[in-house]
Amino acid sequence: MLGATGTIGRATVRALVARGHEVVCFVRASGHADRPTTVPGATVRHGDVSDPASLERDGFRGERFDALVSCMASRTGTKQDAWAIDHQAHAHALHAAKAHGVSQVVLLSAICVQKPLLAFQHAKLAFERELIASGLTYSIVRATAFFKSLSGQVERVRSGKPFLLFGDGTLTACKPVSDDDLGAYLADCLDDVTRHDRILPIGGPGPAITPREQGERLFALTGRPPKYTRVPVAMMDVIIGILATLGRVIPPLADKAEFARIGRYYATESMLVWDPQRGRYDADATPEHGRDTLFAYYETLARGVTGPERGDHAVF
Repeated sequence: MLGATGTIGRATVRALVARGHEVVCFVRASGHADRPTTVPGATVRHGDVSDPASLERDGFRGERFDALVSCMASRTGTKQDAWAIDHQAHAHALHAAKAHGVSQVVLLSAICVQKPLLAFQHAKLAFERELIASGLTYSIVRATAFFKSLSGQVERVRSGKPFLLFGDGTLTACKPVSDDDLGAYLADCLDDVTRHDRILPIGGPGPAITPREQGERLFALTGRPPKYTRVPVAMMDVIIGILATLGRVIPPLADKAEFARIGRYYATESMLVWDPQRGRYDADATPEHGRDTLFAYYETLARGVTGPERGDHAVF
């Protein structure tokens, strides 16, 4: 198991363990400030996922495995990070897995690779192609938006600040999926033959939700009067242009330009199945799975029952 210490990874491990699988998690040796280095119910081995020698020595340890499951993803989405993790580290893991008897791979990808404009999307697609060509049984799960990705404005609203909208708040929509529902779906890919050798777009229970509807629900749950700040998409284009130009001479600004491109993408593209024939996103064609809903999750956040563990999904 790769990517086991993130919220989705931990949910997937829980689902695998509950189904009777013996799970070995390969995690970063140093851990991370906001992530645990132990995974309940699983064996944890530490090493460097980007180093083929460490994968062999510290991860597989000469043992045979039946399957490789990966929820691993680059943390920043910048070009260097994306190609190092979303593509190359996965390619190293695939090579090592084949040498250790693995016959099946379950990969968590992202639905946004349907319209690739960003570095991390191209990196994910490159590995998807390698996995498909590997000869192993595969399940490539292209998930929609996650609850944690859509919880960044809860505190803003609770503290009386306006909800930020791009355009009028109806430019995009998604069918968010919870960590537990997605983890269960990934775990079941091992034994469900209808999910083998397939690319599987998946969202949570519908209907699709717009950012405007997210804001309306948060105001209702917190008892705050609705208040919005609209951010023109054109403003983001100007910022991207400036950062990209300066990035040619100041390398750190090139990464900031990529962050801005990522923000613009999610502000203007729906996380739904793309219909290339009609040239539009199709909510009805986006498969639904699970029972958890975003608005029920918002209710727990509004009551202060739990706090969103967002990590690298912090946008606002």
